[in-house]
Amino acid sequence: MKVGFIGLGVMGGHMARHLSGQFDVTVYDVDAGKAAQQEKAAKAQTVQQVGETVDVVLLSLPTSGIVNDVVCGPEGLIHVMKAGTAVIDTSTTEPTVSRAMAKALAAKGIDFLDAPVSGGEGGARDAALAFMVGGDEAVFEKYTPVLQVMAKSVVRVGDIGTGGVAKLVNNMIVGAAFSIIAEGFALAMKNGIDPQVLYEAIKDGWAGSTVLNVAAPGIIKQDYKPGGTIDLLFKDIGYALSLARSQNVPVPVTAIVDEVFKTARASGRGPYAQQIITQMWENLLDIDRGE
Repeated sequence: MKVGFIGLGVMGGHMARHLSGQFDVTVYDVDAGKAAQQEKAAKAQTVQQVGETVDVVLLSLPTSGIVNDVVCGPEGLIHVMKAGTAVIDTSTTEPTVSRAMAKALAAKGIDFLDAPVSGGEGGARDAALAFMVGGDEAVFEKYTPVLQVMAKSVVRVGDIGTGGVAKLVNNMIVGAAFSIIAEGFALAMKNGIDPQVLYEAIKDGWAGSTVLNVAAPGIIKQDYKPGGTIDLLFKDIGYALSLARSQNVPVPVTAIVDEVFKTARASGRGPYAQQIITQMWENLLDIDRGE
């Protein structure tokens, strides 16, 4: 099977590297330097050069608009891919966009799976991602071996678009967790508790979680180098709010989280890791760590 990969960012670069160890892979990114780092892969000069030469194309891109342009735009994959090939979108894409792309591709005989991932940069690096997949069961089964190269788990959630819904729910929970962890650590520090000691005290209780284990080291070391960023999670929370509002589904906690992340972006913290929200509260409360 010949595999294409478009979008070699923080996660996509690792994902493409794992695939290159198992398949004949062709990669493309708007940043040619990122493509050059894929030593085992062939390099394409355009999106369409990828689509012309492979059996399946995977996407790892930052927004729904970019995904739609790469698939269905004037220079998109839809114009060059052959019947019987497939597009697998591992980006966090709005379900309505996924369904529209799938319909357009189906008219050309091209299969589609929406297969967003969770696990962050670490999961991508360690081939330990969780894939939430929407699409036809036969198509899912055909391409599961491709996804498993990068994954800890691969689960078909339902039809086209449901993978995206599952990912938005995932990120609603993640965003709320980062927000409350930030508040809690700030309150603890205001009361003189060292953040390292707090983490050791709560990590094995009910507050323990993957998000806590990711957030705490950054808070403790004041290291906000991004894997995921405030900007990206804010975008995903916005997608979740839009979907909920379109279906008249109340999501009050997510609406509050949206405001927290909006405040972080307004204060210039958008490009940094999500746990930088704690710093926002530290500054507001004039917390002195004594360092």
